[in-house]
Amino acid sequence: MASLTRKVTFASQGLDRRSINGALRGARNNTMLSLIGNPRGTYDQECRMPTNPVVSDLVVYSADVGPFKVTGLKPAVETLETILSDVQRNERTVYDALGHVGMLCCRYVRGSTTTISNHSWGTAIDLTINGVLDTRGDGKTQTGLLKIYEYFNNHGFFWGAAFRTEDCMHFEASDQLIQKWHSDGRLGDGGVLANNGFLDLGDRGPEVTELQERLNLILSLDLDVDGIFGPATRAAVMEFQRRENLAVDGVVSPRTKSALGLRE
Repeated sequence: MASLTRKVTFASQGLDRRSINGALRGARNNTMLSLIGNPRGTYDQECRMPTNPVVSDLVVYSADVGPFKVTGLKPAVETLETILSDVQRNERTVYDALGHVGMLCCRYVRGSTTTISNHSWGTAIDLTINGVLDTRGDGKTQTGLLKIYEYFNNHGFFWGAAFRTEDCMHFEASDQLIQKWHSDGRLGDGGVLANNGFLDLGDRGPEVTELQERLNLILSLDLDVDGIFGPATRAAVMEFQRRENLAVDGVVSPRTKSALGLRE
């Protein structure tokens, strides 16, 4: 049905895409690496499979989740099946139109050489409606995706509509959900969340955007405010720490946050 792929702005629906996920946060690299493990040793923009058996042993292959089959991290696949069951009951027309272009795909986030995509763990999925992908970065969303995002939110999945570069096709297990899976023993043995609340190389999201804006203001820099904690942001953090006589490690700890005037 053509109306499901019709594009609408968030403002026209009375929505703010930046806050559309409520308290849910996109899963940070620190969380994924600490609690699940590093999928492989090298990354680029090409899709590759995990080589770390600690991660690959948690992957299920060609699992039937209703409207299609997926390969991904077992708890993510199980949660996705539950979400899609809700969609089937409540939005059958959308359900019947759903497809996807991948879940497990070890690579960097598009445009980055430091941030590992959450597709690398098989905890994210890019959806199609009637075979059509939503256009990334145009600030609009397909009507069909707007009809179902709350079912994903209700089960702890974060919608990529809120990324700095809007990515409405993309849904991923939130940081909170990854931590819950770990506490429930669904991610295997071991793993302790390191530096919880810190910002570090590879992180992304609104907290990083706020950090970059603050660094530009304080240091009179011209950092790209892209919400991605890359090498240039790390260098700027180190410069700020040097000026403030803090430990120069490039990690935004609570002490560095406080000195920057950022919220905890």
